[in-house]
Parts: sequence; structure tokens; C-alpha cells
Amino acid sequence: MADEVARRLVHATGSAVPLSYLLAPDLVTWRVVQTFLAVCLVTVVFLEFVRLSIGLDWAIYDRLTREYEQDNPAGYALYIVGMAVVAGAVAVGLPTTVAVPAMFMLAIGDPISGLLGSAEASNVKQAWVLLVMFGVCTLLASPFVSPAAAVLGGVAATFADGVKPTIAGYVVDDNFAIPVLAAAAMWAGLVLVPF
Repeated sequence: MADEVARRLVHATGSAVPLSYLLAPDLVTWRVVQTFLAVCLVTVVFLEFVRLSIGLDWAIYDRLTREYEQDNPAGYALYIVGMAVVAGAVAVGLPTTVAVPAMFMLAIGDPISGLLGSAEASNVKQAWVLLVMFGVCTLLASPFVSPAAAVLGGVAATFADGVKPTIAGYVVDDNFAIPVLAAAAMWAGLVLVPF
């Protein structure tokens, strides 16, 4: 349980990225957010390459990775990839008002859901945990997008959190799927249902 709480606390620290953009937009522009996440992305790709190919075995990996991540890219790396994809998508038209709540859904919604009830890689979470995830994510999006877009983002984040499909023996990690699917759903919601 202590390792699970530590994982969730590390998760929550990611909220500093969109929060710094919101609190200090003159100092932390979106370009700064993109650059920071690009540097983080290069760093985690290098660390994961070394861990998976050479066998870097730091104690922190034992505490912060799950069993199914031992031979696959770890959740922390996919967290950065998901955040970087959403931040980078702003360059092709994704509004920052969509990117920010998608990041919060990963940084805040996912750890809350994880503490309430984790599912094995191949299972679906309990219904009440999914309802909490939906509520938290919808509330996180509400100040930034229309109600319809917030609900669509909440549904997408909940789906990504609750169902972890395995493709070719690899678990599609929610750390990647939550921000990407939530951002896509909210963006579609803004375009298709602008109220």
C-alpha cells in the first residue's frame, strides 16, 4: 500500500505543469510547457531504453513500477508521453483550454481513482470507482470547456482509466490513454456540440 500511495503522489505532482501555466501565464507560456515536456520526453525515452535494454535496476524502479511494467515501458514514461502528446497537439489546433483539463484528469483524477480501487491490468474497475473518476474528471474540465465537452472528456478519461486492453501482449496504459482520449473527446465536443 505504501508503494501505491507513493505512485499516486508522484502522479499528482504532474499537476504542477498545467497549474504553473494557469498561475503564471506571463512566465510559463505554453511554449515553456511544451519545451519542458519535450525535455522530459527525451529523458524518459533514454531512461526506459537503458532500463529495458541494458537492465538499469535502480531501487526507485522497484517501488514505482508495477509487475506488468517490468518488461514494458513503465507508467511514468507513458505519463510523460501522454502529457507531451497533448501539449504538442496545441501546435495543430488543440485549444489550451482542452489540453489543461486533460492533463489535470491524468494528474488528479487518475490517482484518486487508483487509491479508491485499482484493477489488474486485464480487469475493469468497480462501477463506483468509475463513477467517482467520471465525476472528478468532469468537474476538472468544467471551468475550461462547455458542459457537453466536459462530460465527453469525463467519459473518455473514465473509459481509459477503467479498461486496460492488452494488444500484442502489451497493456495499453491509462497514463497515456487518459490525457490523449480525454483531449480528443473534449475537442470533438467543442466542435460538434458547442454548448
